[in-house]
Amino acid sequence: MSKSEVTGDHGVHTDPGALQELTDAAELDHSGVGPDGAVTGYRAGRTLGLGVELRRQLRRRRTQLLLGFVVILPFILVLAFQIGQNSPNNRSGGFVDLATASAPNFVVLALFVSGTFLLPMIVALFFGDTIASESSWSSLKYLLAIPVPRHRLLRQKAIASGILSAAALVLLPLISLGVGVVFYGAGAAISPTGDAVSFGSSLVAMLLSTVYIVVQLAWVAGLALLLSVSTDAPLGAVGGAVLAAILSQILDQITALGTLRNYLPTHYSFAWIDLISTDIDWTNMASGILSSVIYATVFGLLAARRFSTKDVTS
Repeated sequence: MSKSEVTGDHGVHTDPGALQELTDAAELDHSGVGPDGAVTGYRAGRTLGLGVELRRQLRRRRTQLLLGFVVILPFILVLAFQIGQNSPNNRSGGFVDLATASAPNFVVLALFVSGTFLLPMIVALFFGDTIASESSWSSLKYLLAIPVPRHRLLRQKAIASGILSAAALVLLPLISLGVGVVFYGAGAAISPTGDAVSFGSSLVAMLLSTVYIVVQLAWVAGLALLLSVSTDAPLGAVGGAVLAAILSQILDQITALGTLRNYLPTHYSFAWIDLISTDIDWTNMASGILSSVIYATVFGLLAARRFSTKDVTS
């Protein structure tokens, strides 16, 4: 400690109480323990950096396999059309019939066929596995003993899972667009109703569709995170979130439920299709975003509360 720190800038001694506090702090630093009882140099905000967690997740085999499958899926779809297609570049019919009309239509097909199961599973896998896997490996208690504050551990892992989920969800339409341009050309997007959207406008529609899908699947992220902090079985957390999505989709097909279906988290899953039109109706997409944000917020708060009291010593 320098003399100026003790006596002040003009050599005049400061308040005796403040001087005593500085002396006590120096003694604690010398002993390796700070005033709050923490080890000298410990900063809670520096524990479990986001870059560290992302690198850990990217090195995991399940992340690599999942991202690899997302990359090859468009090629599998092209191969399927090459094998089974009788009338290429069909300009009428549903989304499957129109898939080979242009690159934008191929992107629509890729998102459409994967929206029921694959996309929810991607989000559920990253969020459901994040805490439960640490529990199953018995490493969670050691992470908290570093110590990483519980709220920071949950937040960092949730952010890392969100980044990886969004990356996978963006990668699918991006790769599909490139593959579609090569095999089917950069033409206009043709909707089942006959509307034709120019290639430039369709790119904007694809971007907005991807953003909508990422936000709409936030409810899956919240539920998977809640299940992840509630169980030590990663498969149970991931499977539980996927089963909830499938069950919601099944219930959404029961017309006898009437307006009750509007409250199901998957009711507006495919509202992004309205973007493939010359006259866009934003009502369903606005409802889908609001519904997902509410579900995600509730599940996220429950997950934070559950994790704050979770027994990790066993």
